[in-house]
Amino acid sequence: MSEASRGDREEPAATTGDPVALFPAYLRFYRETAIAKVASLPEAEQRTSRLPSGWTPLELLQHLAYMERRWLSWHFLGDEVEEPWGDRSDDRWHVRDEVTLDLVATLLREGGARTDEVLASHGFAEMGTPAPSYPRPAAPLGWICFHVLQEYARHVGHLDVAVEIAGGPTGE
Repeated sequence: MSEASRGDREEPAATTGDPVALFPAYLRFYRETAIAKVASLPEAEQRTSRLPSGWTPLELLQHLAYMERRWLSWHFLGDEVEEPWGDRSDDRWHVRDEVTLDLVATLLREGGARTDEVLASHGFAEMGTPAPSYPRPAAPLGWICFHVLQEYARHVGHLDVAVEIAGGPTGE
């Protein structure tokens, strides 16, 4: 079994109402759903765009890893992040040839573990302390969580379409 396909993917129970539990659970669900969607495609399709905008499923997946790291580590925690825009080249998403789905899935899950740690040790009302190099003003963790969650949900929807066009499976 590849590293990319190892994740458990279960939507949080409908009985869960506490946002402190819901945010990390939904982020894990969307993270694993995105990985599973890209993993459902043959490698050539992971690196092929069928869309006018030109992004590939693997590029979108890598973007999610970098996006989450930018918001939680660079923006909220104030860590200086090596290559914060490493998911881009010439102002568009880009994955180097040697980068595999397993590497991107590992990067995504490691970032997710860091996010889980942040959410377990900080309150939603707590203001972030962006790194000096971060280009935006501080925001509370709750706002950042909503932003990251909506970005995951939107991009998983994009992957739904891209995977279907590529002949992959539909649905969750």
